[in-house]
Formats: sequence, C-alpha cells, structure tokens
Amino acid sequence: MTEHPKDFQQHLQAYFRKGKIYVWKNVFGVVKSAKPHPGAFANIIDRDETTVIIEQDRIDAKNALAVEPGWRIITFDMVLPFNLTGFLAAVASALAEAGIVILAVSSFSTDHILVKDKDLPAALDKLRGIGFTVLES
Repeated sequence: MTEHPKDFQQHLQAYFRKGKIYVWKNVFGVVKSAKPHPGAFANIIDRDETTVIIEQDRIDAKNALAVEPGWRIITFDMVLPFNLTGFLAAVASALAEAGIVILAVSSFSTDHILVKDKDLPAALDKLRGIGFTVLES
C-alpha cells in the first residue's frame, strides 16, 4: 500500500518533532587522501579515491592530496529505520532553501551532515524551524 503524500509528510514531521541533534565541538576537514587515517570520523574508500573526514588539527599533510577545511558535523541523535524514506531529502531541502551546502554521511543507525562552520548558526535555526531539538554537546 502506497502512503498518501500528506500522510508521508506527517510521518516525517513526527520524526522531526521527536528528533534531537547535536553538533560536534571540533572543526573538521574533508580530505582527498592517499590512504585512510585511523581514528578519523570517517574513511570513505571508493573505486577512485579515499576521502577522510577528520578534525582539522589532525590532518595528515603528508597524505593529503586536497583539503576542504572548515566543516562542522551535525548528528541526528536518533535511530533511523532502514525503511524510512525521505528523511535526509527533507533535511537537505530545508537547508538548501537557506543556501546551506551540506555533505551527508550515513551510518548504520543514523545520519550526519556536515555544514561549513560559517553556516552553522543558520543551519541550526533552520533545523529547529522544522522541529528538531538541538542538544548541548
């Protein structure tokens, strides 16, 4: 049975109203790297490159091929079921309306987004506006 679009939006809104987010304290860099870095927030290895998301002050300059600095991580402090559709799309759309660029990273149970440090206050305001509670980290 297919959900009616209005029901679908209400379903997502319920997740947002119950949703809690927190911001990691450190500033991170997104690095195109010659190799993975132990202890990084994430090492993403695909066919063409290795991307390391790591605290800026821990970037391994010797293996960094390119660095995009100045990112903050926002974690959705909630378990998101595998069959939940549209969650990240709705979050990304809300932030896109405010002109905020994101980098999304999903883990087994939840999602994380990275936003530029300069955009963090606006991103948190927008996320509060769609129903999330921001936890103190």
